Amino acid sequence: MSSGGFAGGYDRSMPEPAIEVVLFDLGGVLFDFGGVQPMKSLSGIEHDDEIWRRWLGCRWVRTFERGSCSAEQFAEGVVGDWALPITPDAFLHSFRSWLGGPLAGADVLVREARNKVKVGCLSNTNALHWTDHENRWELLSAFDFRFLSFQMGYVKPDREIFDRTAQLLDRPRDRVLFLDDNAINVEGARAAGFHAMQAVGVDEARRCLMAVDLLPEG
Repeated sequence: MSSGGFAGGYDRSMPEPAIEVVLFDLGGVLFDFGGVQPMKSLSGIEHDDEIWRRWLGCRWVRTFERGSCSAEQFAEGVVGDWALPITPDAFLHSFRSWLGGPLAGADVLVREARNKVKVGCLSNTNALHWTDHENRWELLSAFDFRFLSFQMGYVKPDREIFDRTAQLLDRPRDRVLFLDDNAINVEGARAAGFHAMQAVGVDEARRCLMAVDLLPEG
């Protein structure tokens, strides 16, 4: 994760684009996130929106993704709080497989965007998933910036993570485009002054980049 402004810079004699930085969420936008269906099956909750609302608000998820508890404590807490019919060890084994590989076209999209502006990721994640995947996928090395919740000590949709990200980027917040698949995170980013749009998957992310004139139509 970068800790300052941009290296180098744009040719200031040329007009600057309205957006200077694009930040992508990882799971659900660029990477396959397979956790919704397992949690629906285990919890008995039928609707995706309700799963996400409870997951994002779960104290153990938030603690783990802030880097403030161990994987074992996280698993025990989730199994207990959600009353899941599974052991903590079994839950943790399943959880490790939830973050899959990049979605089709994700690599191309990020590199096309990077030809226009700086790009990065702003993601709620944890040391377990990051350790499993950091060196596995080339896409992760394409980012100019990596803003990861477990390293920052903050989680989306809380205001603190967006404020800290803006401080590290050192750019006007309305020139930062943030793409996330969850509406609650998009709302949090907008409240913090970011230009934020909801995008589920690569195709929707591409349409968002077209809408702000970073990529051509068609």
